[in-house]
Amino acid sequence: MGREAHADVLLAELAAEQWGVLSLGELRGCGLSDKAVAARVSRAQLHRMHRGVYAVGHANPPLEGRWLAAVKACGSGAVLSHYSAAGLWGILDWAERHPEVTVTGQGQRGHSAIRVHRSSMLAVPDVTRHCRIPVTSPGRTLLDMAVALEDRELRGAARRAQALHRVNVRQPAELLARSGRRRGSRRLAQAIADGPAPTRSELENLALDLITQAGLEQPMVNVPITVAGRRVIPDFRWPLQRLILEAHGDRVIRVTWDDVVTHPARTLARLTAAGVPRQGAQP
Repeated sequence: MGREAHADVLLAELAAEQWGVLSLGELRGCGLSDKAVAARVSRAQLHRMHRGVYAVGHANPPLEGRWLAAVKACGSGAVLSHYSAAGLWGILDWAERHPEVTVTGQGQRGHSAIRVHRSSMLAVPDVTRHCRIPVTSPGRTLLDMAVALEDRELRGAARRAQALHRVNVRQPAELLARSGRRRGSRRLAQAIADGPAPTRSELENLALDLITQAGLEQPMVNVPITVAGRRVIPDFRWPLQRLILEAHGDRVIRVTWDDVVTHPARTLARLTAAGVPRQGAQP
């Protein structure tokens, strides 16, 4: 095998582990000279994504590849952050926008099509890897987003992070304690002040806001229980009152044994009033 052929094997193997994107330094590490890189660009074997970053084999890597390419373009120590990190963690639904990356210090050059944030420090607990991409931790991501999101959106993001087990009850409190008076700290503290509330949908967020803003006791949220040997997860539950609220797009009608056996007429009236059609009725 020739030298360049061997280099192509190495870069293909490396690209397979990194969402199909490699930096110029990584291409050089595989044995390619700058001239060899230019030749592969002209033959459409490499596709320039950012200055010094290339997609291998095709010009449209997956979203994770686009995020990783942005991180690579911003140099050593850069991490995916803000909306992009929230999208990677599943905390917020991703809307097509420029990737966002945080770097430390002032020396990094800007990049077109990348929104670069600068931070004086990224503490070790605030940085991790997820899906093979350097990224801010879920807690740090929430703190960064506390500056950009409206109150309802921030509460929803924090609750979703809990539902996905991205953060536990302790982690946001520890983050806020060492963040001091950093921008967004107060708003994130307010968003989590009511305690854990791992909602799983926007409707659940709205329903929980309605409950708490009316001064009603906050229920247990999406906590599994066992009913007749079957594990179920009610949306909201007040255990002392033996009360469950389900927030769905469809209406839910619940009946008891007493409803069906002792009060069948009343139960049928409830169903009819709720809109259950009679047999043969036209929709």
